[in-house]
Amino acid sequence: MESFTRKLLTIVTEAALETVLVQDVEKLGAHGYTITDARGKGHRGARSAGWETDANIRLEVVCDEPTAERIAAYVRDHYYENYAMILFISDVSVLRPEKF
Repeated sequence: MESFTRKLLTIVTEAALETVLVQDVEKLGAHGYTITDARGKGHRGARSAGWETDANIRLEVVCDEPTAERIAAYVRDHYYENYAMILFISDVSVLRPEKF
């Protein structure tokens, strides 16, 4: 089975940013995204997701490398300083590259 390499951009951040991040990733070229609730502990403490204001989301985008880098740079420049956030990019194999 033939597969094709794309990038998986993952952003874990405060749920309060969901609406604006969705607008940003679409504006910056993502064809789609997946959002899930997230819990954990990091540099800014534990996030239990028990309350809306204490919740985290995990936003994932599968895309080509230029799109992943463009979104990552934008998010870093506009949100890193003021929000609890991590961002990472990894290689993934996809079977239908035209979707991404």
